[in-house]
Amino acid sequence: MARIVLDRNRCKACYLCIDACPNKVLCVDDNVNNLGYYPVKIDIEKNCVGCAMCARVCPDMAIEKVYK
Repeated sequence: MARIVLDRNRCKACYLCIDACPNKVLCVDDNVNNLGYYPVKIDIEKNCVGCAMCARVCPDMAIEKVYK
């Protein structure tokens, strides 16, 4: 089963991944990261199907697809 892992300190808050997610798994975090941005966070992990569309559109490579 595939899932995604976010590196919140690489995220520059473009939010392309939020728009790309077909199941609306991602949302904006309330806390800033080390760069001063509000990064993306996983909101509803159980809805993630591991398609990694979010990782494909991330220009900062802050999202990775991993296998459990």
